[in-house]
Amino acid sequence: MLPVVQIGPAAIQLPGLCVLAGLWIGANLVEKSALRHQISAPRLTTLILVGLVSAILGARLGYALRHLNVYVDSPGGLLSLDPGTLAVEEGVLMGLIGSLVYATRQRLPMWPTLDVLTPGLAVFGVALGFSHLAAGDAYGTPATIPWAIELWGELRHPSQVYEIAAGAGILGAVLWADGRFPFEGFIFLMWVGLAALSRLFLEAFRGDSSVLVGSVRSAQVVSLVVLIAAMAALRWKAGSSIQQIS
Repeated sequence: MLPVVQIGPAAIQLPGLCVLAGLWIGANLVEKSALRHQISAPRLTTLILVGLVSAILGARLGYALRHLNVYVDSPGGLLSLDPGTLAVEEGVLMGLIGSLVYATRQRLPMWPTLDVLTPGLAVFGVALGFSHLAAGDAYGTPATIPWAIELWGELRHPSQVYEIAAGAGILGAVLWADGRFPFEGFIFLMWVGLAALSRLFLEAFRGDSSVLVGSVRSAQVVSLVVLIAAMAALRWKAGSSIQQIS
């Protein structure tokens, strides 16, 4: 694991750098996809910025509320650049709300917009895996397999590498489908289904997951629900597309 890279006097946090690289590459892919789908690239860029700012603010405030006693004593900690002081769930929720408000006001078409944003989301999934690998987060369960890695004093499944490989496969599928989508919403719903399926599988190798009952992880239950919903939505959209053609 390599959480910090020292370049001269500068100490660069590699996990954060991976995330920023993912955002930059993803935004470029979104712009190219926007041209193919004939959607305003500048408005999509603004949409991404609104979502990011909302997500960061929501994640920071959510973490502060979880650890209110710490920030009451030291409010300056709210300005910390440490990504470990961000609450992911609250950040995702606020990012979605901010993006939805902007998209509604700009009257962006829902399904085409989601399709255009999907390559960026897929790239971010890969970047998040690299960020976890650099920081040692999302670590695996203890294992004696030949490709196990030593982390936190024990040989473990390289769950972060699994995450990167799965993300790269999903990104490849998204890029392949971007020019061949049969109906609006297909690319986004396909990505949601594949992401949920990969999480359902990868959670079995995670050593930091919350267990619901037995060996079933809570994230696996959520992933299964999302996977079923995505498949149902794909079937509904496919049926609607066939009816429009006929």
